[in-house]
Order: sequence, then structure tokens, then C-alpha cells
Amino acid sequence: MGQPIPSTPLRKVRFALVGCGRIAQNHFEALRRHGERAELVAVADVDAAALSAAVASTGARGFTSLADMLAARAELGIDCVVLTTPSGLHPRQAIEAARAGLHVMTEKPMATRWQDGLAMVKACDDAGVRLFVVKQNRRNSTLQLLKRAVSEGRFGRLYNVAVNVFWTRPQAYYDSADWRGTWEFDGGAFMNQASHYIDLLDWIVGPVESVMAYTGTLARNIEVEDAGVAALKWRNGAMGTVNVSMLTYPKNLEGSITLLGEKGSVRIGGVAVNEIQHWQFDTPHEMDAQIADASYQTTSVYGFGHPLYYDNVINTLRGEAEAETDGREGLKSLELLIAMYMSARDGKRVNLPLSY
Repeated sequence: MGQPIPSTPLRKVRFALVGCGRIAQNHFEALRRHGERAELVAVADVDAAALSAAVASTGARGFTSLADMLAARAELGIDCVVLTTPSGLHPRQAIEAARAGLHVMTEKPMATRWQDGLAMVKACDDAGVRLFVVKQNRRNSTLQLLKRAVSEGRFGRLYNVAVNVFWTRPQAYYDSADWRGTWEFDGGAFMNQASHYIDLLDWIVGPVESVMAYTGTLARNIEVEDAGVAALKWRNGAMGTVNVSMLTYPKNLEGSITLLGEKGSVRIGGVAVNEIQHWQFDTPHEMDAQIADASYQTTSVYGFGHPLYYDNVINTLRGEAEAETDGREGLKSLELLIAMYMSARDGKRVNLPLSY
């Protein structure tokens, strides 16, 4: 899909970013770290102040719309468009960029509707370009170690899984932009804040068979949920829960995943799955020596995975690697999210996969 970008020191992968808000700063920093192989050549935002700040920070050329940016794609030599806009805008923008012949990287969630996610993948396939969905938490050293333990069968049969996301988002957070807390552009606690944790359910444990969920808007003045719970059953027989709240007093408390298996148990906690708090298996393994080094301190729920994520994207576009989280991989967590919302809406168990 798409022609690899020549892997020569004289040819950097050229990125253009749309949406210069909170998460865009992580992308700017990641690209700075990869300055020898990549460069940010354009930024766009409808907010004049945000655009001005981004241009001053990055030195990239500024545009007030995606259309204007795409019109300058040949002049600037853009290779990949990065979408850090409100989630509901991702589908249309991804399709526009793909039809312009550009690769696409989109922040989570890739879309807020199932059919929109499918349309994004199809548009990129039809255009022969790549679609990347940002799942930077997969690059966390703690989760990499857990993924390896599961892949190498250290747990034996998995019995129970628990994911908790106990954070806080005050009303001021939702009031900071009109799109926040809306179904159309944002999604709620499951779709937005817990999206990376929903991704772990399939990536680490495996395909989900069915889900039952409750959601509620308990305290915030928003369209979407500020809290939710779900019970899941995996195809491998494991059962588990997801417990999410944006109402934790007085600040972010926990982002965790616990796995209980036949031959081992692990809990990775901290504010954003950044601490291995329990790690015990029936048989020692050389990976056990890496536990202390894998844990790290963080005050950011975003973690430190963006530079590592960009490393894979850059290598993929240069023809030196395969994409770790492409559009189809992104669809897995979107499908599970949509199933949770369907269950909460209809008061029924939802079986997966969803019908296409």
C-alpha cells in the first residue's frame, strides 16, 4: 500500500498535523525527537490562537483549514496527515487526505461510529495509502512485558481480567470546548478517556465474545456518560470487568489492568498503567528481572509512548517495518466500544463481531 518513502538521510518523512490542541503537543515533541528522519512541515487549525502558537512552537507552515493544507501538499512534499482533531471529524478528514493520495495517522478513537471507521479503512485501501491509529499505550514498557508474558503462555489459562480507569474530568474540562462531551464529536468516558484501556482487552487478552454494559451521566452537564461499567466474556473463556469513572475525587487515581490465570497473576496500576504492582508466576523466567526497570513515574495519563509510536510509523513509511496499529487494528477497539454503547442503550448482551 503506497510507495515506500526513500530511506536516505536526505529524505525525511514529512508530516502535516491538523488540530493543534492538547494532544498535539505530544505529537510535536515526538517529531522533534525523530528530527533526523522526520519533519513537521505544516499545521492547521480553525482556532487562530492555537494555530499561531503551533506555528511559533514548530516552525511549520500554518493553514486555517485542511483543504488549504491539502492544496499545498505537492509544494510541501507532505507524506502523511496527522489528525488530532475532535474524534467525530476524523472520518471525513481521513477520507479527504486519502483521496489526496496521503497516508493518514489518526488519534484515538479513530471514529465515533462503527460505519465511519469502516469507511476510513476502505477509503485508504482504495487510495493505496496507509492508515495508522495511535495506540501509544501499547508501547509502555509495563504493557510490553505483560503482552510478552501472555504471548509466551506464562499464565496458562486466563480466568479473570479487571480494567479500572478512575480519573477525574471537572465540568470546566468539558466546558473548555463546544465539542467536548458530545456524542457527535467526542464520545464519553468509555470512548474518549478509556479508549486506550479498551484497546488492551483485545490486544492483550484476545477476541471478546460478548459484552454487557451500563453507562450513566451522574454529575457532569454533558450529553455523554461520565461513568460506566461493563462485563465481558472472551472467546478463550476468560471473564472480566471494565470500570470507568471521570468523577474520582479529588484527582486522577488509577489506570490499571489485572490478569488472573491458572499459573500466574499480574496487576499493572499507577495513574496510567505505569507501575507493575504485582507479578507472580509458578515458574521463574528471565523476563522477571525486567519488572523494576519497566515501571516508571508519570504525571500524564498520556504516558510516554508517542515517540515510540512514531518510530514504527516512520519505519513503516520508509519500507523498513510493518505497521503495529493500522486501521484494521484500530477497528478492533472501536468495535468493542460500539458494542458497549449498544448494550448500555438496549439493556442487552451484545455478541461480537458486529455485523458488517
